[in-house]
Amino acid sequence: MREVVVVGAGLAGLSTAEALRGAGFDGTITLVGEEAHEPYSRPPLSKELLTGKGTGAGVRLRGPEELSALDLDLRLGVRALALHPGERAVELSDGSRVTGDSVVIATGGAARRPDTTLSGVHVLRTLDDAEALRAELAEHERITVVGAGFIGAEVAASARALGLEVTLIEAAATPLTRTVDPRVGSVLAELHRDNGVDLRVGVGVRALEGTGRVERVRLADDSTVEASLVVAGLGVNLNTGWLAGSGVELDAGDQAVRCDEHCATSLPGVYAAGDLASWPHPRYGGRTRLEHWTNAGEQAAVVAHNLLAGSGTRWAYQPVPYFWSDQYGAKVQLLGQATPADSVEIVHGSPESRKFVAFFGRAGMLVGVLGLRSTPKTMRYRKLLEQPTAWTDALAAAAP
Repeated sequence: MREVVVVGAGLAGLSTAEALRGAGFDGTITLVGEEAHEPYSRPPLSKELLTGKGTGAGVRLRGPEELSALDLDLRLGVRALALHPGERAVELSDGSRVTGDSVVIATGGAARRPDTTLSGVHVLRTLDDAEALRAELAEHERITVVGAGFIGAEVAASARALGLEVTLIEAAATPLTRTVDPRVGSVLAELHRDNGVDLRVGVGVRALEGTGRVERVRLADDSTVEASLVVAGLGVNLNTGWLAGSGVELDAGDQAVRCDEHCATSLPGVYAAGDLASWPHPRYGGRTRLEHWTNAGEQAAVVAHNLLAGSGTRWAYQPVPYFWSDQYGAKVQLLGQATPADSVEIVHGSPESRKFVAFFGRAGMLVGVLGLRSTPKTMRYRKLLEQPTAWTDALAAAAP
């Protein structure tokens, strides 16, 4: 193998290139990125960059010298249009083609946008999104955020830090309903209210209304929220459309790239990493897909190893999922899975103090640990999730 094409210049794509070089690969690595920006980190976009504590240059994943040292054929500002499997060629939007002995798919996802042409309506996924939103935050006194997932929650917290009035709307009964059991989600709801956010749960959005610019948000119960600035945190659509007809197998629902336990796709020599990759995880059953910063880097390392393994031993990807979020000066950390859960137990602290560690159990086994303002205690339980641990054994390990 002398040529590798990595499609996607986010954390997963760049980390794959770095891991290949770190393992001694001295062939050609072509890194293709749709955005014109050099690879950057997304977590600061909803926090430091929005609040003015960071800059676009400050979110770069690597400095110019570090990037240069990787000796990449860097193709920025071009989009992948198609994958031609017979020649492992990727057709690009500038009319060129790049070929490789192997291809890594790391094109991530794009923010779902509301069906409206009104100005004043934003999403937050890219550096350009963040800079456009930051400019508007400086000109408004209030903001309405639709969707109380991690992005919506962080935007709400950043807006409050800037002194804006914030209305946060969530169709589910509690925030983070796709990630956290409602018994803990309800505590996170109170964290928003503690910090002066007008949180509306259990009601969806019917329409965004206005003339030219958004003026109000009409809810499913026909009530309205006056709003001249709206941020929609509605999740992502995975960037896998360019794979149509290539033979790369996709999941029927979200169109994620189906990988095996080694992160290999249905096409020989083609791997996937990052937000768009789904794979079988033996500890959680079924297929897993993670939109987490740590997953992108960890999965990329496995992909790079397996690309170079040849006839040697390939690694199976069996991580302990890890995610964190900073909201109102408090760190929320999640190890493993926190939903669905049969059992939830607060093992340290209390919800009332907004400082605790919670265990999540399913089918008699520990499956997740969540901490709020409890970093050291949360992280010490990672080892319980690295191997199967019975629920009763986990509770015993947490005893004072």
